[in-house]
Amino acid sequence: MQPPPQRWLLLSLDRLTGNELIMTQELIANMLGVRREGVTESALKLQKAGLISYARGHIKVLDRPGLEKRSCECYKVVKKEYDRLLPVQIAT
Repeated sequence: MQPPPQRWLLLSLDRLTGNELIMTQELIANMLGVRREGVTESALKLQKAGLISYARGHIKVLDRPGLEKRSCECYKVVKKEYDRLLPVQIAT
């Protein structure tokens, strides 16, 4: 069973400092174990909902709270555990 695209996108962004990913549809499809057409379909749905903008491998989250709301409850569980195990270290 592959992760829902919203959860995968959120978890990927949690490991970056910004709100943008640069990845091809083919790479995303390979990482999720789905067909490239499925990535296109999901991205278009999220874009129509105003949650992301997606063009030529650039995914920019426009409405993170909205994306979190559409994600399964498992995102919060995974994020909480990730934050517990690997807390953010602030350089001093």
